[in-house]
Amino acid sequence: MLRQYYTVKGTGEHEIIIEKSKFIAHIKRATTEEEAQAFIQEIKKKHWNATHNCSAYLIGEHDQIQKANDDGEPSGTAGVPMLEVLKKRNLKDTVVVVTRYFGGIKLGAGGLIRAYGKAVSEGLNAIGVVERRLMRVMHTKVEYSWLGKIENELRAHERFLLKTIHYSDQVEIETYVAEDEKDNFTAWMTELTNGQADISEGETEYLEIDVQ
Repeated sequence: MLRQYYTVKGTGEHEIIIEKSKFIAHIKRATTEEEAQAFIQEIKKKHWNATHNCSAYLIGEHDQIQKANDDGEPSGTAGVPMLEVLKKRNLKDTVVVVTRYFGGIKLGAGGLIRAYGKAVSEGLNAIGVVERRLMRVMHTKVEYSWLGKIENELRAHERFLLKTIHYSDQVEIETYVAEDEKDNFTAWMTELTNGQADISEGETEYLEIDVQ
């Protein structure tokens, strides 16, 4: 598993007008090629009367799966420029479809390349990008009397991030900690609670942080 990577925040669409042609960027996170293809077909079905539904996607930890489709536009003027935007943004597991409704003015090869690239770029800006960081979830069990102090210290901490709090006989606090910070967290929490905390390691999971 990658320690860190960038991907789109969610699913959405964004429309721009260039020389009377309407370009609609549809963007989604996809972790398999089947998921990406299903999304492309969904958009094609929805916009069946569009002039073109061009697509591109990058999937896999090392971008093993890369596809670009011009859907009738001149070769290399749509799908590849769209894919290049995803690469320049260092995105992974992302599929994009740009729907074009022709407005009557031909753009030429250079104009098409710029238009499809711009549609994807502005679409990403509108929908958002996140950084996914692989974190260790640390579990801390303490008596209720410690909760206020620990919660305040965690919310002010720059490296340790409060995930959630469970309330039962004792209070259990889950904290996101970078893998190489586990020992530092344990020492910090032990000192903070005068050795009164029961600290254990949980699973690893991705934490998503907005980057735009």
